[in-house]
Amino acid sequence: MISKSVWTRCDSETAKYPSDQRQSAVMACLSIIQDELGFVSVDSERELAAYLGMSPMAVHEVTTFYNMYNQQPVGKYKLNVCTNLPCLLRDGKGALAHLESKLGIKMGESTPDGLFTLQQSECLGACADAPVMLVNDRHMCSFMTNEKLDALVSQLSSTEVKS
Repeated sequence: MISKSVWTRCDSETAKYPSDQRQSAVMACLSIIQDELGFVSVDSERELAAYLGMSPMAVHEVTTFYNMYNQQPVGKYKLNVCTNLPCLLRDGKGALAHLESKLGIKMGESTPDGLFTLQQSECLGACADAPVMLVNDRHMCSFMTNEKLDALVSQLSSTEVKS
């Protein structure tokens, strides 16, 4: 299931640790697997567990603890909206509701065209910029008003049309 190139990249990560601490590379290896497959399946967790000498449950615990690991296929643009207290106090719940309405999906779902997946997120560490969201686990968006949300969705959608 997992390609040789993924294992080669994982070899580079595990080489950074003493041989009896290979499991320390679990997060890096999960990211590499997700880069190739788009998500981390239960089968890939099992393969990684065998590769690192860990129990499959220990790998699964890492996968499920961090929301940067997708446990099922997601849209090209994963929108994580912070719903922790500081963001909620500055209408983070309204931002999530606005995106649900605009995209026609509920939190945890993907648009039928596979372009967007909407997720709630725990604290993203930018409370002073609330409400905040994270696009594809990499790009932080701050002070997300309905207008800014509309512009973001429009920009991401138009990027697809040009491609």
